[in-house]
Amino acid sequence: MARQEDGSYVISTYREITDILHDPHLSSDVRNLSCPMPSAEGPTSSFIHMDSPEHDRLRRMAMRHFGPPHTPGLVTELEGFLTATVAGLIDDVAGKEQIDVVDDFAFPFPVTVTCHLLGVPREDEPRFHLWVNDIMNSVDYNPETDPKEKLDKGMQARKDLRQRLGELVEQRHCRPEDDLLSRLANDDGPDGRMADAEIVATAKLLLIAGHETVVNLITNGMLTLLRHPQVLQRLRDQPDVVVPLVEELLRYEPPVQIIPWRVAYSDITVADTVIPQGSRIMLMLASGSRDPKRFHDPDRFDPDRRDNQHLGFGSGIHLCFGGPLARRETQIALTELVRRLARPRLVADPPPYRPSPVLRGPAHLYIEQGDG
Repeated sequence: MARQEDGSYVISTYREITDILHDPHLSSDVRNLSCPMPSAEGPTSSFIHMDSPEHDRLRRMAMRHFGPPHTPGLVTELEGFLTATVAGLIDDVAGKEQIDVVDDFAFPFPVTVTCHLLGVPREDEPRFHLWVNDIMNSVDYNPETDPKEKLDKGMQARKDLRQRLGELVEQRHCRPEDDLLSRLANDDGPDGRMADAEIVATAKLLLIAGHETVVNLITNGMLTLLRHPQVLQRLRDQPDVVVPLVEELLRYEPPVQIIPWRVAYSDITVADTVIPQGSRIMLMLASGSRDPKRFHDPDRFDPDRRDNQHLGFGSGIHLCFGGPLARRETQIALTELVRRLARPRLVADPPPYRPSPVLRGPAHLYIEQGDG
């Protein structure tokens, strides 16, 4: 652990990170920082930026329709759609000598899946793709090098996305369909009914946070496989290895490298150091998942690794609630890419990376295929 010049604390070891993530005295609400940070989420934040009991209530309400125990078959029922979407994207690039795994495949895939899950009309999907693109570009905004238009487009996209999702939720109150927005809009479960603004915030969370995770996970996965050709060939020959392979990928090259803030309600002690109330705490997830005190030979990519309790989806009450879907999207995507691309080869290694310290993934991943 290290104290920074600005008074924040960086924690990078596995045990200390997991202790923090399970500590009820830590807050995920930026308003509890001694120097609060601005939020770009709008008037209502998603539950990942809330603490118990409000976080727990909203997460329970979302999970009633997103996974076990109430909807255990959600991901399984999506498999046909996932496979068909992947096949269509690969069909579009099958004859090209050079492709960009990001733009041609990894970027459009999760947006299409989440729109389908939410119940976004097909005619709206192109707009949703553009909004997510503008929002993601603004996440990497650097005021010293980027035009302000990049930030402005992201803010406008957030506003437009919020407005359109709100309209769809209103429609589902009157005309429910077989989709997630309808179920959230009309469910009176044990915790009552979600407010419309809370449904919109949850849908945005799925679209944006889920997108960031899956794009980077697929792209990091292809890059890692192309750097380990024996593992790539093994996946081609033994498709079932994709399950432990994706778990190892979440440890070895996770899409989210850092949880950029947690804050203590009161003074806490971590590794014999007292962290004052209100201090910003940054958790280096990627470092924790390569801690040699927790993982044997941590810098080696090993799909056969046992006891792989990585931090790729975090831990504790904020464990990524879209993790099961992200896993399955990535498993299907990597299996089909490896099976169908003809003799794929990296054009540049290392590829150009996104400038974000939090989100780890190439901005582009150019691959040649065929005889070349």
